[in-house]
Amino acid sequence: MTRPPSAAQRRVIDAADPVTGRLKGTESQLAALVRHGLAFRHPRPPHAHFLTPAGHRIREETATAEAPAAEAPQPAPAHEPAGVFAARVGGEDTADAGPSRVREVRSAWQGLLELRRMTNTDGVVDRPCAWERTHLVQAAALALEAAGLRPAGTDAEGYRVRATPQPEAVAVREPDTAALKECAVTLEKAGWQVGEHTEPRTGARYLLASPRRS
Repeated sequence: MTRPPSAAQRRVIDAADPVTGRLKGTESQLAALVRHGLAFRHPRPPHAHFLTPAGHRIREETATAEAPAAEAPQPAPAHEPAGVFAARVGGEDTADAGPSRVREVRSAWQGLLELRRMTNTDGVVDRPCAWERTHLVQAAALALEAAGLRPAGTDAEGYRVRATPQPEAVAVREPDTAALKECAVTLEKAGWQVGEHTEPRTGARYLLASPRRS
């Protein structure tokens, strides 16, 4: 990229689908983003345009710059801004877990599978893509929620997905042993490598999951 995107191009980038990175804009705006390496044009009809990893970084930098100052750490990650889909990682208020939420999750999962098909070099959908490797917690949580598993709420038990110091690995905790095994099976089916471990201090079982590369 030779120069920063214009204000109009940034608006197109900021309005991209948060999961698939699909773009909407004029032909000239989209063509300019492609020239700058921030978007690519899918070779198959309808020849939609999508953010490249560099385009995703621009979008995330904009969101970070516009976010309010961080508050004191909370047990669960903060909610996404209104109108932006975010998979439930566990610990959120799940009061709106109705039919509309189910539809949102299903749509997001189908969008992620399409992103895999378009961006994995061999077009496979049973293996995580680059976007998932840079959004580990959200990607793992989406796989679990799309399979119908229950995230922990503010007053209910369920799975919790959290980042770890290990590269490309998330931890999944679920107090119910059977449900934890279900999480492991679900992630393996979604293309993740999963191992079960024991907390040394508490003896609690948890999963470490990483996106499979082959």
